[in-house]
Amino acid sequence: MHESRDKFDAIVVGAGFAGLYALYRLRGLGLSVRLLERANGLGGTWYYNRYPGARCDIESLQYSYQFSDELAQEWEWSERYSAQPEILEYANHVADRFDLRKDIQFDTSATAALFDEANAHWTVMTAAGGNLTAQYLIMATGCLSAANLPNIPGRDSFAGATCHTGHWPHEGVNFTGQRVGVIGTGSSAIQAIPLIAEQAKELIVFQRTANYAVPAHNGPLDREEERRVKADYRGFRAYAATKGFDIAIEMSEAPAFSVESDERRRAYEERWQQGGFNYLGAFGDLLFDPAANDTAAEFVREKIRGIVKDPATAALLTPHHLIGTKRLCVDTNYYATFNRPNVRLIDLNATPIEAIVPDGVRTVARSYDLDTIVFATGFDAMTGALDRIDIRGKGGVRLKDAWAAGPKTYLGLATSGFPNFFMITAGPGSPSVLSNMLPSIEQHVDFVANCIAYMSERQLGTVEATEEAEATWVAHVNEVANLTLFPQGNSWYVGANIEGKLRMFLPYIGGYPVYVAKCNEVAANNYEGFALRARG
Repeated sequence: MHESRDKFDAIVVGAGFAGLYALYRLRGLGLSVRLLERANGLGGTWYYNRYPGARCDIESLQYSYQFSDELAQEWEWSERYSAQPEILEYANHVADRFDLRKDIQFDTSATAALFDEANAHWTVMTAAGGNLTAQYLIMATGCLSAANLPNIPGRDSFAGATCHTGHWPHEGVNFTGQRVGVIGTGSSAIQAIPLIAEQAKELIVFQRTANYAVPAHNGPLDREEERRVKADYRGFRAYAATKGFDIAIEMSEAPAFSVESDERRRAYEERWQQGGFNYLGAFGDLLFDPAANDTAAEFVREKIRGIVKDPATAALLTPHHLIGTKRLCVDTNYYATFNRPNVRLIDLNATPIEAIVPDGVRTVARSYDLDTIVFATGFDAMTGALDRIDIRGKGGVRLKDAWAAGPKTYLGLATSGFPNFFMITAGPGSPSVLSNMLPSIEQHVDFVANCIAYMSERQLGTVEATEEAEATWVAHVNEVANLTLFPQGNSWYVGANIEGKLRMFLPYIGGYPVYVAKCNEVAANNYEGFALRARG
C-alpha cells in the first residue's frame, strides 16, 4: 500500500529505464519521490512493445545501466542483442534489487500538470482524479511511447483482430492459419514480419517506404567477450563515451572516396559481416556527403537484390533515400522472408490504401481479405508523450502552445517558462535517440539530481532555463544538424511520420562527448543558462 500523503519533493512520470534511475538517484538525495506509471507494470517501451521479434538494436553489454558495478557484474545477458522479455526481466530485477517499487504508483496516468507560481510547486492531476504536488516535476515519458495509429478511413470497421506493435497484447497473438496484413515497414515491422510469416497462412505487407536493414548476426552472447568486457567494464564504458553515438564501435575517419572502389567494398563487406550499427562507421563522411552516402546505400541495395529472388519484389524492397538519415534497422532474415510463398508485398505508392473495410484492406486496385491487421506504424516521437499531458507553466501557458512553432529546450533538459521542470532524454535537443539510451539516461538524471542537490544546499526555490540560453542552444542544435544529411530524411527524427506535425530535426547530432562536455561546463559554472531563485 502507498502512503496516503500526496505531497512530495519530486514527482517522476514514467517507469521505464529513465524513471527508475531518476527515482533511485533522487531518493538517494533523501528526497520524497513518487513515480507515476500509467501501466500496471514497469519497463516503459519494453513493457508495451511485446511484438514478435522485439529486441534492442544496441548490443546487450552496452544497453544496460552503469551506476552499479555490482549490478553490471552480476547480470548475465543470454544473447548479443537482448530480446524484449529479457530486457523487461532486467528492468524488474533492477527495481527489486534497489527496492524501487514502494515509491511507484502503477495504473496512474498523469493527465495534467500545473505550476503554482505563488508556492513554487507543481500539481499533477491523474486520470483517477487524484492530485499530487511536488517542488520538482521530472518527465521520463520516453521518446517512443506515444503510439501512432494512422487515420485510415474505416479503421474501426474491421471485423477481425487489430493490434499495434507499440501496444502488443500481453497474452501474445497466435497467427497460425490466419491471413495477416502488416501496415508499415519500419523497425518494428522489420523485426516482426519474419516471425509472423512463419506462423501465418498468408502475410500481406503494405509498404509505403522501403527501408535499409543490416544484419544483426544475433546469437548467444560470446562468454569470452563478456569476461573480457566485465574485466574492465568501466574502461569499456569510458571508451564508448568517446564515440559520437556513445556506442563502442570503431568509427573510421577516412572519407569514402579516399580509397579505391574495391577497398571501399571490402570495408562495407567487413562491416556487414560484423552486423549492427557498425556498418555506418565504415567511413567518416557517410552522414555528411551525399555521394559518399550513396556508396554505402548502393552496397545494401546490391545485398537486397542478391537475397530476394523475385526481381520485382527486390526492386520494391530497395530503398533510394539516403542511408542512415532514417534510423538504420537491424534485422534477422527480413529480406529473405519475401522469398516465402505465403508472403506478398504491396506497394502503397502505386496502389494506396483507400480504406479499411470489415473484411480487410481495400487499396485503389483491389481488396485483401484478412483475419488480423497489424499496425506497425511507429510513434509520435519525442514530443508525442509530452503533448498528451496538459502541462502548464508560468502564466498558465501550455507546453504544447509554447512549442507551437517548434519545440524549444535548453540542453534538451529544460524549457523556459517551466520552472523546476526537467525532461529525461525525452526533450528535443539532446542526443537521446541518436545515442545509446541507457548511458544518456544516466547522464541526464545525474545532471538533474546534481542540480537539485545544488538547489537544496543553497535553499533555492526554483530553477528555470533562461530564454537567451534556450534560444542559443536551439540555434546550435539546428546549425549542427544542418551540417549533416540527417534533416533530409523523411523520418520520425523530423516528425515526418505524423500528419500535420511541424517538420524539425529533434535530436542533437553534435555527438555525445560534445554534449556531455557542455552539460559539465554548465554545471561547473553554477548552472549557467539557468535562472536560480531563492524560496519565495
